[in-house]
Amino acid sequence: MTPEALDLAALRPRLPSPLRAVEDERFTRRGVRLLLKRDDLIHPALPGNKWRKLEPNLRAAADGGHRVLLTFGGAYSNHLRATAAAGRLLGFATVGVVRGDELADRPLNPSLARCVADGMRLRFVDRATYRRKAEPSVLRALVTAAADGFPVPRERVYVVPEGGSNSLAAHGCTALGHELRGVADVVGVACGTGGTLAGLAAGLAPRQRAVGFPVLKGGFLAGEVRALQLAAFGGPRGDWYLDERFHGGGYARTTPALDAFAAGFEDRHGFPVERLYVAKALHGLTTLAEEGAFPPGSTVAAVITGRPEPGADGRPDSERQSDSSR
Repeated sequence: MTPEALDLAALRPRLPSPLRAVEDERFTRRGVRLLLKRDDLIHPALPGNKWRKLEPNLRAAADGGHRVLLTFGGAYSNHLRATAAAGRLLGFATVGVVRGDELADRPLNPSLARCVADGMRLRFVDRATYRRKAEPSVLRALVTAAADGFPVPRERVYVVPEGGSNSLAAHGCTALGHELRGVADVVGVACGTGGTLAGLAAGLAPRQRAVGFPVLKGGFLAGEVRALQLAAFGGPRGDWYLDERFHGGGYARTTPALDAFAAGFEDRHGFPVERLYVAKALHGLTTLAEEGAFPPGSTVAAVITGRPEPGADGRPDSERQSDSSR
């Protein structure tokens, strides 16, 4: 892969992503206008807003002469699917390290099957190893195994972190903030690894505010966002905060109340609501509106970061609870 061979324009991403105003009485009765920023429509093969994170990493991989993309995710990771699709479309080989070695002997779920169909080689690792994936010795072994599998020199393997979130991704997501400048007073987005929020907040104009809704529990995400902004921009950027109330029990979990909210939103506005990220952000923004958090006359934008995927709903509770992909 050479920089000359990498033609991201050939993928024809839909940018800026569409912006749609919707009438929702839970907002309008408070004098608040609701917009949907449809990042889920950027590209048909790359789920949700993953394009914004992957694009600068793909350029960096090509510029460095890398041939293989190595990345990480859980059993239902949209990031794995996006990386696999990008590899197929642009000519990179791809390797996905999947959390949970017990999955190796099970039939592939639709998300992982799509990764394989797009040419990704999956490597299932035990959960303890997965937690240590950023440690130099563990990462070195994973890179070596990826290189040997093709084979290519280790130096030709480009590592994309879990969820695609690194300083390059944060820079890529500033474009989302730029597209919303002057459009909304508050922008809400679901957060897994924090890269989208870090870049979004940096790209917004003064007096605009971003609110992130973590889809994992644990209270660690604020530190991750600050670290990403430090790495990308040299320090804090933008006005942002997190509301930790809407994770629904953790990643890949929903509750009956969240499912009912999402079904009601679908009925009102005529588009399918992805449950693991988007529903949590929409529920959070709607609750804040009903609590009077937004002054009358405000405009609120919800970033729609993905669409429902086959197999994403209706999974057994045990499978949902064991999946921690981002």
